[in-house]
Amino acid sequence: MAPIGSWHNKHPALEVFFVFLGLGLRSFGGPVAHLGYYREALVQRRAWLNDQQYGQIVALCQFLPGPSSSQVGQAIGLLRAGLPGLLGAWLGFTLPSAVIMISLAMALGAAGTEAITGAGWLHGLKLAAVAVVAHAVINMARTLAPDWQRALIVILATAVALIWANPAGQLGALVLGGLLAFALPMRAGAAAANGGLSVPVSRRTAGTSLILFALGLAGLPLLASVAPGGITSLVDGVYRAGALVFGGGHVVLPLLEREVAAPAGVDASSFLAGYGVAQALPGPLFSFAGYLGAEAQPHMPIIGGLIALVVIFLPGTLLLVGVLPWWGRISGITTIRRAVAGVNAGVVGLLAAILWDPVIRIGITGVTEFLIAALAFALLMGTRFPVYALVPGCALAGFMLL
Repeated sequence: MAPIGSWHNKHPALEVFFVFLGLGLRSFGGPVAHLGYYREALVQRRAWLNDQQYGQIVALCQFLPGPSSSQVGQAIGLLRAGLPGLLGAWLGFTLPSAVIMISLAMALGAAGTEAITGAGWLHGLKLAAVAVVAHAVINMARTLAPDWQRALIVILATAVALIWANPAGQLGALVLGGLLAFALPMRAGAAAANGGLSVPVSRRTAGTSLILFALGLAGLPLLASVAPGGITSLVDGVYRAGALVFGGGHVVLPLLEREVAAPAGVDASSFLAGYGVAQALPGPLFSFAGYLGAEAQPHMPIIGGLIALVVIFLPGTLLLVGVLPWWGRISGITTIRRAVAGVNAGVVGLLAAILWDPVIRIGITGVTEFLIAALAFALLMGTRFPVYALVPGCALAGFMLL
């Protein structure tokens, strides 16, 4: 009889799929909360990578356009099981919310969404995100900012990201961390402590991915101009939205409205209702594209939804596959490692800033909310209480008390 877990070694991509399917079912709270769920499940519990490697991936994906939290998951899947692992991570994490969003467009439309998005259980899910992100920030700070130099980088990066609360400020916090690594007297062992990334992608594959990304960005508008309307216009608009957005799912909203919803005749109430429901679901906010594709193609909603769903993730995935191998190769250079040590500390500062605004600012609006979030945080910090039980527990508390 094969030992328990031996199938993981024989089918690593399948293992990645099921792990990310679990994350896709319980990772409420948006892109920043996803990073906390990833760290708990993949760094802390399964040890697929260490905090230094995780920080490098998070930093790189903050610099790339596209859905940053999904790109982080895809990168981890890629490191774990190659390109099939990348596909498994994306499919598992996206599947639950995608099925719900396309089904919503087909069956429910905008009916009843105000009651769904204003429910107490939904607020409880936001409080779970507060606890999970706070837990991740503290534990990452212990590993990535163990000395006063990197603690100072964390503080300054937090200030930058709070003062300029936009994608430019987020990138600025990471750049500042990399520059301060050379301005401050970093310890000799600081840079050496960073784990390298061994990326199982060839240079040819990486180069091909970058070429395909550029061809899509330049060629799809030409195709849409030759054959306007229908699927070609949908693909062009969704691809461009996925390729040009920095900062994750919330930032893509105006791009999708301008590039996809308005040309397809999707009215504002349906657009905002679908987006409201998307924010109530676990998994990536980019799944909203599935809803929008189904709304834009009412005569074939499943096909339209699936096409939009794949296309909005495609440019970010192509960029990740094209850039991550080069990042993995240069991360072993001493100068680069020193910069990465500073950038990793900047990542902690960035997460701390977003923990405050919007996670805490939106999630905690009264004493009851504070008590629920504080209890959830205490359970994570002081016990081995599992996140998969914490999330429904917070939802139940919100349903009963809020």
